[in-house]
Amino acid sequence: MKKLSSITVILLAALMAASCVSRKKLIYFQGADSLYIHAQKIAQQYEMRLKPADQVLVKITCPNKDLLDIFAQDVTMGSNSRTSTSYNTGTLGNSYGFTVTNDGNLILPAVGKVHVDHMTTEEAARAIEDRVKALKLLKDPEVTVRLLNARVTVIGAVKGPTVVNLTSERNSIIDVLAQCGDLSEMSLRKKIKLFRENNGERTMYELDITDVNIFTSPAFYVQQNDMIYIEPNKSLGVKSSSFYTFLGAGASILGLVSSIVALVFAIKSKSNN
Repeated sequence: MKKLSSITVILLAALMAASCVSRKKLIYFQGADSLYIHAQKIAQQYEMRLKPADQVLVKITCPNKDLLDIFAQDVTMGSNSRTSTSYNTGTLGNSYGFTVTNDGNLILPAVGKVHVDHMTTEEAARAIEDRVKALKLLKDPEVTVRLLNARVTVIGAVKGPTVVNLTSERNSIIDVLAQCGDLSEMSLRKKIKLFRENNGERTMYELDITDVNIFTSPAFYVQQNDMIYIEPNKSLGVKSSSFYTFLGAGASILGLVSSIVALVFAIKSKSNN
């Protein structure tokens, strides 16, 4: 009888250990309390740089609006259709959508090719301004360039896998995960994989969201076309499996049977005395 009770206790203890997830594995940014006693300088790694296949919005203005007519010749000049749309901060007039070519150029009406590969949007705007001035198309042009199709794909153990459209050029992985409803209970928080394309190469970064040092990772700020994969926690997968459910139910039944048998033996022993 004692042997049966011991087996039951051991089995129940093992199941409880398997079902418990260490609280330490779930807390984000561990070590922040000591690290951020004093302010820390933010690494300026969030600037997006233009890549082939990016779609950008180009806005050109100048004091003499009549001169802007040369930019109204759109489709036949190799650009996309003219755009008049709201983007982040408001409506952009005299704006056009263009795609960065495979060799890293924007092809603009009357201006021709402007190389913008690996430039920020501000750098690309200055390059277009310089080109317009060099061709003497406009005397004092003001150019604004904005990225239109920036997005990040998130799959794996998150509450809502999705493609996240970026609304600014400064988006952290925390912002992106929040758009997906945060990590699920099944996620392995120490092994978040981020895949990034750059200069024709694909690089993988591994992030640990439980570690405060995630803030200094070159992958903390996402880039357009990043792909984030959240690996599921295998131990939690066992917990949610049908086998685990069956085992837990079996242990409960075994415990109940053990208690009944112990009670019966106790009653018989008392009656014999």
